[in-house]
Amino acid sequence: MWILLAVISAICLGFYDVFKKLSVKDNNVLVVLLWSTLFNALFMSPELVRGILHGYWGFGNTLTGHLQILIKSAIVLGSWLLGYASIKHLPLTIQGPINATRPVLVLVGALIVFGERLNALQWAGVILGFISLFFISRIGAREGFSLKHSKWIWMAVGATCLGAVSALYDKYLLRSYRPLEVQAWYSLYQLLIMGLTITVIRRVQGNGTPFRWKWTIPCISLFLTVADIAYFYSLSFDDSMIAVVSMIRRGSVLVSFLFGVIVLREKNVKAKIVDLSILLLSLILLVAGSS
Repeated sequence: MWILLAVISAICLGFYDVFKKLSVKDNNVLVVLLWSTLFNALFMSPELVRGILHGYWGFGNTLTGHLQILIKSAIVLGSWLLGYASIKHLPLTIQGPINATRPVLVLVGALIVFGERLNALQWAGVILGFISLFFISRIGAREGFSLKHSKWIWMAVGATCLGAVSALYDKYLLRSYRPLEVQAWYSLYQLLIMGLTITVIRRVQGNGTPFRWKWTIPCISLFLTVADIAYFYSLSFDDSMIAVVSMIRRGSVLVSFLFGVIVLREKNVKAKIVDLSILLLSLILLVAGSS
């Protein structure tokens, strides 16, 4: 069951990336992110209201639990700030694969922190994933985006690293707290932190790029909320493996890649189709090895 939930989360994450790309195009990234966090909090508000009406403020009404969720909110928001900036300037067929390297870091962390072990099929899937990402990175260099000269590449890498830290932290949190409880409160704290962040940045740097409302913005939050619900419930199963869940979720790159190639007409289509096939095979092996 936890594998199916991870697959559902991956599909929703793919559409989440697509709507992010459409929303930040020629738009103010910070304001788009602020609206996104607002809708996230609104979508999860029924969970908060239900608990508060019964005198329950989350996490056993303890300060420790809220501090732990506050840390998660800061980690995720940091990843989002870097990720939104990078996806605005990078093609989806480059930004997607960089984000898809997150399971590499999660795998190392899971082996060290949680003592997880992968079987032969799972390792084969991971290796094929690495091969696919290597070739995709070569294609990105041909299109003029390299680690040496592009700050947007480094922002994408930073977002990926923080995302990996968040994934490992989630596994720890969900051993003690309910998935919806975690998601609802961290959505609220993200909104508060983002509001403070944009206030400080605007006072220092001004308004920057003008903001234009787009109806794709609430779609960001909608697909992310569904993806996170499926993700958290996947991790709540005792036999779930964070390394495998994280790799399956990176299958979201298939959705964003297809959108980038078919709709946005990005370059090197044939080479990217080969890479997508390799990545799909790696995910199939991971699922087969976990069933």
